[in-house]
Amino acid sequence: MLTRIKNNIPNTITCLNLLSGAVACILAFHYSEQLGALQGYQWAFICIGAATIFDFFDGAAARLLHAYSALGKELDSLADSVSFGLAPAMLMFNTINEYNGTDFSPWAFIALFIPIIGALRLAKFNIDDRQTTSFIGLPIPACAIFWIGTIGWIQSHTYPGNVALAVIIVVMSLMMVSRMRMFSLKFKNFNFKENFRRYAILAAAILFVATEGIAGFAWTILLYILISAVGRKDI
Repeated sequence: MLTRIKNNIPNTITCLNLLSGAVACILAFHYSEQLGALQGYQWAFICIGAATIFDFFDGAAARLLHAYSALGKELDSLADSVSFGLAPAMLMFNTINEYNGTDFSPWAFIALFIPIIGALRLAKFNIDDRQTTSFIGLPIPACAIFWIGTIGWIQSHTYPGNVALAVIIVVMSLMMVSRMRMFSLKFKNFNFKENFRRYAILAAAILFVATEGIAGFAWTILLYILISAVGRKDI
């Protein structure tokens, strides 16, 4: 009994990831409603952030408890598809509707490109044994963080227009299935030399968020892409 409980701890954490993403999808459709201290889209941000934390800890728990399973691997991808694909897409869908003054703008449907390409990225990842210590293409959680930052930028500055936003959605989504080698952001140890780029991203994230607020997350992901592109031969 104890062994079964231990082996299912990582899967339980993964389910919390999925639950967080599902709740974020619901909150995205209460975009500008005041729900307690925050608006719906802000609560959705928090839920996606919680999903990111659960996504980190399910893998950590599996390694710590030696509770790896084929079920866990597939469940993780299904959860990520909702939390980091569908949830940010629903946020972008409702952002476009909000700034077009309607509940059903045709332009909003371009946001569905995000979960479609995200699911394709996850499927490719599951059958690609080259992505054990680094990634080929932008990881879907990083893409989700970019969309949170983008919405934060729109809220703080201005709506860039339907065409510009559609182009950004298509380009960033395709980054997930690009052939660009990208280093993993997960720390295996705290050695400064081995983790220099990770520390640089962490420091940049703190600086960007301190100066730009939520929009700083978008700049952080763009820097991550740039550093990966420049140093791709060393990955």
